[in-house]
Amino acid sequence: MEKVVKLLRGPLPWKRVLWLTLALCLLSAQVALARPLQMHIMEGFLPPIWCIVWFAVAIPFWIVGYFGIKKVVAANPQSRLLLGISTAFCFVLSSLKMPSVTGSCSHPCGNGLGTILFGPAEFSVLGGIVLVFQALLLAHGGLTTLGANTVSMCVVGPLAAWIIWKSCRNHLPLWATVFIAAVLADWLTYVTTAIQLAVAYPDATGGVMASFLKFAAIYAVTQVPLAISEGILTVLIMNGLRSNAAEELQSLGVMEAA
Repeated sequence: MEKVVKLLRGPLPWKRVLWLTLALCLLSAQVALARPLQMHIMEGFLPPIWCIVWFAVAIPFWIVGYFGIKKVVAANPQSRLLLGISTAFCFVLSSLKMPSVTGSCSHPCGNGLGTILFGPAEFSVLGGIVLVFQALLLAHGGLTTLGANTVSMCVVGPLAAWIIWKSCRNHLPLWATVFIAAVLADWLTYVTTAIQLAVAYPDATGGVMASFLKFAAIYAVTQVPLAISEGILTVLIMNGLRSNAAEELQSLGVMEAA
């Protein structure tokens, strides 16, 4: 356990981060080719009324996030690289999938890193781009369910990560704050997905609550270990950024100048 804590606290050589990211990309591609399994909530699975509802919730975050990103890039042009890294990190992790609830699946989310760097509204845009590319290029998720998947993975999860980051960063070690933020962002994503499925398909006898408990229990089997693994990986990536992109992190307010 002491060795794990030491690894999370210390800086990670950037070459090792790149190799780890490359390995995840290769694993993601292998899994995607192995089975045509939808991720998130798949195309056409939600009734039209709920597709409209979740789009109505997601659109304001997209608008605010779009102008937030424009402001960040105008003030810090060098932040474009971190925007790309955050988006790629989310894309790779959320492509590592395994079967779960009918019409969905379990996977890491990768939404903690981008949220810590840029904020929850800004990440709703980055995550929305990831979801569009996955729906169009990989047949994972869908366009009709884009609003619902955005709300769960790119709004609620990031809001949880942002609250943890803002409230704990000055009271806990940085690695611990990043870990907790990433884990809770993952878990809250799936709590929201379970709610979305429950309200769309309530149990015949127990209603929405019984349906939610059923979906959440199935997700928990795979999502608890996945979220912990994601938290560790997010800490490692953050340590790599601290060692190699300190100026960019300082300009974003993530790190204070030495």
